[in-house]
Amino acid sequence: MKRTIIFVLIFIVIGLVLGYVIFGRISGEYIDIRAIFTNSDNVLESLGRSITGLKEIKQNILISGGVGGVLGLIISLIRK
Repeated sequence: MKRTIIFVLIFIVIGLVLGYVIFGRISGEYIDIRAIFTNSDNVLESLGRSITGLKEIKQNILISGGVGGVLGLIISLIRK
């Protein structure tokens, strides 16, 4: 069980990193990680995030982490 959790966590991190490398750019430059994982403080900031596509970028990166976690679980179960 402990080994499975370790595999899942490692693959989640790998998925998040790969998701950031693939999806974390706007206009050819990487976005600050804090800008991606912090929440909007007000309506204007939320609107700005929607216009720039930051919400979609955050969603794609989190999906990549989830896929990594599922892949880690599958690999861990196969290796048993």
